[in-house]
This record gives sequence, C-alpha cells and structure tokens, in this order.
Amino acid sequence: MAFGSIFCCVKLSDRKERGKTQPTWRIFSLKELHSATNNFNYDNKLGEGGFGSVYWGQLWDGSQIAVKRLKVWSNKADMEFAVEVEILARVRHKNLLSLRGYCAEGQERLIVYDYMPNLSLLSHLHGQHSAECLLDWNRRMNIALGSAEGIVYLHHHATPHIIHRDIKASNVLLDGDFKAQVADFGFAKLIPDGATHVTTRVKGTLGYLAPEYAMLGKASESCDVYSFGILLLELTSGKKPIEKLSSAVKRTITDWALPLACESKFSALADPRLDGKFVEDELKRVVLVALICAQSQPEKRPTMVEVVELLKGESKEKLTELENDELFKSPHPTDYNDGTLLAEDSSDFISEEKDPKQVLEEIEPEKAQGS
Repeated sequence: MAFGSIFCCVKLSDRKERGKTQPTWRIFSLKELHSATNNFNYDNKLGEGGFGSVYWGQLWDGSQIAVKRLKVWSNKADMEFAVEVEILARVRHKNLLSLRGYCAEGQERLIVYDYMPNLSLLSHLHGQHSAECLLDWNRRMNIALGSAEGIVYLHHHATPHIIHRDIKASNVLLDGDFKAQVADFGFAKLIPDGATHVTTRVKGTLGYLAPEYAMLGKASESCDVYSFGILLLELTSGKKPIEKLSSAVKRTITDWALPLACESKFSALADPRLDGKFVEDELKRVVLVALICAQSQPEKRPTMVEVVELLKGESKEKLTELENDELFKSPHPTDYNDGTLLAEDSSDFISEEKDPKQVLEEIEPEKAQGS
C-alpha cells in the first residue's frame, strides 16, 4: 500500500469515528519542526535508538513537544511510521501518549507527541534519574495501574482491538505528575474481529517477549499481558528483565522472583531504593499479579481487565484465589520460564527481518528511552 493511501485511510477512519468534530492532531511542516527543535540541535536530543532520534521542541504558542525523527527512509520504515500514526490517530485515553501530529515531506518522516517532563520509567529505574529515587511506592502503584488501564483500552475498547507488542519500561512515559502514558505503537498490530491472534515475524525486546511469540510468532493480547508482568516485576524490584550472572550467562527476572514468592519472601523483592517504605500487602499483590501474568502458558494468564481488578485489590475472594494458585505452591523456574538463558553478546532489541525460529540470531540495539 502506498504511503499516500495509508494516510488517506488514517484521515477517513479518524473522521468517521469523530463525526463532525475536528481531529485533535494535525500535519506539521518540516520548516515548523526545524524551528521548534532549533534545527534538530544535539542539545535538544532526548534519546536515540535503532529507529532514529527523539528531540525536545517548543512551538510558537509555547507548548512543548517531543519529535520522533526516523533515521532511515525505506518502504519498511514508511510502513512502520504509518502504522504508528494510524494507531495514535485512533486512540484517546489518559494513559496513552497522545498524537500531536506528523510530518511527511520528501524522505523525512516525523511524529509529534506531547512532551513528557519526567521522561520514561526506564530513566528512573535504570537511567539518568535512577539515583534520584523519585519513584516512591505510591508513584509506582499509580504507574502500574495507569499503564495497565492504558493497555486495557487497547485490548478491549479500541476498534479494532490493538496488540502493542512492545510493552517495556522505555515505552512507559511519565508526565509532570508522574502519571503513566504508554507510548510507541510502531510495532502494534490491529486484531480483526473474532481473531484470537495474528501470526507475524517477531519484533520486540528480549526479556519482555512471551515464549509463544518469541518461538512461534503468535501475537495476541496475552503477549502484552506477559510483557506487562515483566514490567511489574521491574517496577517493584528495580531489577532489569535480564540480569547478568556471569561473563557467559544471564538470568530472567521471573526465575529470580518466583522462588522468593513461593517462600513468601516478598520484602526481598522490593527495590532497595525504597528503603523499606512500601505497603506490604500491595507489594505482595503486585508481585503475585506480575508472576501470574508472566507464566509461560498463555491460557493461564489473566486478561488486562482482570489485572486491573487484581491490582486494585477490591475483591478479597479473587486475591485469595490468586494467592492459592498452583504456580506459587512450589518453585519450578525452568518449567516456569522455559529456562531462558542468553549468551553474553546478546542485546535486547529484535529486528522484524527474521522468522521466529531465528529470533536470537539477529539483534539490534535497544531503542532509546521514550522512543
């Protein structure tokens, strides 16, 4: 499908859904974005990765924006760009990053978003803000719930339903009040009515990929649930999804967390930076929800609607049922996460050029935070 045809579809679908109301996004000129970002000045750069770069900018009216500038123009990059713009044009939710507009002039492809002052969750857990301890327990709970509710919208309320396919810490952005906004829909897939999954080439980030997706290319809402489970463990513990154990071996966060949960050593799963300042019942609840989401059998994972309900802890009956799940009776790390061990030279980002069976054979650098 030609680029022009794709964007014609975007405009038409948006117009149909909004009726007579005007779209909340617009087309920017390249000149306008050059001016806003000081000609994409290095000092304005917020992040960089395999996709290109993200820049801070300020429009003539004083509003702050983030501009994603694709690095290389190609038909494939054009399609990924068009998919993200189409998805963003379809969705409106307080926990999903809003589209301000796009620019497609010559070979330039740029997407414009609202600027998020507190950058990404990744920056606070493992990046430039990690030493500042800005994420207290209350903020972490709000981030968990907010991002979950954003994914619920994608899975259950968007038409057609949407699989994100790249839920991870760098794709959860934080506004000025540390409220979560799920971002980056470049990998997203629309799910036709009645379909349980789509089969596709694998794309995503190691440590967050559901086994059935990594090995078979079967993408479904359940794959996002798995990724969200990993994200919850990361948010709670401050650990990365894959931890280096030796010069040759790495361990997944689930293989570390499950035995501790089975022994009810929940305080050992808390981020040391919290300095013991957390609500014990909430910590336990988040860990149990995370592990039930990140189990290898997709049919045993909850839906995101159920995840939100469990995180809120409003049903004592369902919490008791969760606590008594067979997963927590005795630890079986190898069965639990397929014993995934990765070679030292593996990085995190997977290209979509390979079949699922070749998923570990071609690796690209992980996308920058906030991409």
